[in-house]
Amino acid sequence: MEHHILMLANAELEKRQLEASEKLYGRIIENCIQGSRCSAEDLAVAFNNRGQIKYLRVEFYEAMDDYTEAIRIKSDFEVPYYNRGLILYRLGFFDEAVKDFQKVLELNPNFKDARISLQQSLQDKEEKMRKVSCNSQDEKCA
Repeated sequence: MEHHILMLANAELEKRQLEASEKLYGRIIENCIQGSRCSAEDLAVAFNNRGQIKYLRVEFYEAMDDYTEAIRIKSDFEVPYYNRGLILYRLGFFDEAVKDFQKVLELNPNFKDARISLQQSLQDKEEKMRKVSCNSQDEKCA
């Protein structure tokens, strides 16, 4: 039953029907929490995809909560690590973003976007540290 609802929710998300898909993902999550038989994979996907909807609405912290819950349920699911890493990067939490992107690559070494995001996070972290160092030394840095 929950898998069928998940397929409906995914179809709504694909059509960018965010409100409808969010309600369906919420229904899956609620049913699973209340004891309905559902697979860990379906529940993790529901949390991840609901997090994606929140991300699209720029509700970053709420999205990260859903991604973290997806990871708690299925720790070998690389997508929520990647999604959470993107938010952490956007918020300037480079160390945490790096950890998430590294975990993605540990789980799936062929995840090209995670490799690119990891490199960018490391570069931006270095740049941020250089600027902080320059500012604290009252020197001109080029």
